[in-house]
Amino acid sequence: MNDSIIVLDFGSQYSQLITRRVREVQVYAEMFPWDAPAEQVLALQPKGFILSGGPNSAYEPGAPYVPDYVLQSGLPILGICYGMQAITVALGGKVAPAGEREYGPAEITTIQANPLIPPGSMPVWMSHGDRLESMPQGFERLAVSANSPYAAMGDLQRNYFGVQFHPEVRHTPGGLALIQRFVSDICGAQANWTPGAIIEDSVARIRAQVGSERVLVGVSGGVDSSVAAALVHRAIGDQLVAVFVDNGLLRKDERLQVDSAFRKNIKMEMHTVDAVEDFMDALSGVSDPEAKRRAIGRTFIRVFEQAALSVGQPRFLVQGTIYPDVIESSAPDRNKGHKIKSHHNVGGLPEDLSFSLVEPLRYLFKDEVRAVGEALGLPVELVWRQPFPGPGLAVRCLGDITMERLATLRSADAIFTGELHAAGLLGGRRKADDPGIAQAFAVLLPVRSVGVMGDLRTYQEAIALRAVATDDFMTADWARLPYDLLARVANRIVNEVPGVNRVVLDITSKPPATIEWE
Repeated sequence: MNDSIIVLDFGSQYSQLITRRVREVQVYAEMFPWDAPAEQVLALQPKGFILSGGPNSAYEPGAPYVPDYVLQSGLPILGICYGMQAITVALGGKVAPAGEREYGPAEITTIQANPLIPPGSMPVWMSHGDRLESMPQGFERLAVSANSPYAAMGDLQRNYFGVQFHPEVRHTPGGLALIQRFVSDICGAQANWTPGAIIEDSVARIRAQVGSERVLVGVSGGVDSSVAAALVHRAIGDQLVAVFVDNGLLRKDERLQVDSAFRKNIKMEMHTVDAVEDFMDALSGVSDPEAKRRAIGRTFIRVFEQAALSVGQPRFLVQGTIYPDVIESSAPDRNKGHKIKSHHNVGGLPEDLSFSLVEPLRYLFKDEVRAVGEALGLPVELVWRQPFPGPGLAVRCLGDITMERLATLRSADAIFTGELHAAGLLGGRRKADDPGIAQAFAVLLPVRSVGVMGDLRTYQEAIALRAVATDDFMTADWARLPYDLLARVANRIVNEVPGVNRVVLDITSKPPATIEWE
């Protein structure tokens, strides 16, 4: 078993980032709700605990609290923002409302030598409305800021630490190093969460789960399904059968590209199913995004059940579910955040599913999936292909789904991504510190506006362009595209794509928006 760190989630939208940052230093971390059963958490035999931020005030009746088993474990603890305040209240200190809410950049200065925070000053990101008024017995002030007399505290005997700022966000430049010092130096966790170790562990789990049974995998050409298929194929070889479903919701020429990529690179048995009519029937008259996802999930499984009849009725189905899918769907055993959206891989499956699921990527972040894909020998162009949602163009074609509207969206999307590729702005491996454009696509809006084309009045739909830069897909910023490229894309779309007379640019970050529109 790998060394592990437990992240207890107190409701912060940053909790998953804490988990990911720990894994960046090659130590396994897993996130649980703060009130998860002790036996479930301790089963991982953790080396330490990190307590997340959260929206509550630790001094209020009924507020989330530090579980007794955490304090009784004798393991190191790092409390972040609310986590620091929860430790304070649990151990007899005092927390009260701050005179002014502190949100944004700040600078802390270390005033006491300690193993967590280096000497001198460092920029950090603050986000809190409460503050410490007194520390618990045994704690010392480690750092201060202009507005926080207790920017960091620690009990150096018990290895309990609290920081008022957020080391997990990129706005705290030294945050990753701080997290590494906690998990490696203070907790003593070994850095053994590597792509090779992930593959070895996954192969053993897959073999134990499926035995000698046949297994079915649905491939889409996306990163997640490709890596999941390659990983399962590494484990069980010819027991795996791949099925590619053409659901009519694919990008331009995607069917040919997927077929070629899998036959050439993974060399597994593969069947292609034309199910366009099935999906169009299921989506007829459906415009609500959640209803779309459920309809697609149900239809997807039914198509697979039919495909299974022709390949010996496998008992198992591989899904490319990854950790952000689980987090954003707010699986009840994993976090306390609000449900953002249900995912095709998580929330759209029928209750009478005839397959048992194999989800080898369920607890991996996107960057970990790519690293595993490269370690498995998949080509760069497949591993670094931009993500494509399970429901495909259905969640980029807002409103009613028709063959005509899908054709419109498909053409506009091909123009946009084609121009980005031609400009060298999309595709290929990206460096972690320079993520570039990680994802770009067009969205067809069910909004008609007046235009003039030639001497004729038009009343047609609009296309929104979405391009984001990110290194983890948990947060993202809109990509600053060259004006001349945007002008060329807009001009081509309105001239070459029937039914569109307006092009707009989405300049919203994540959060507050998600990357996809639905």
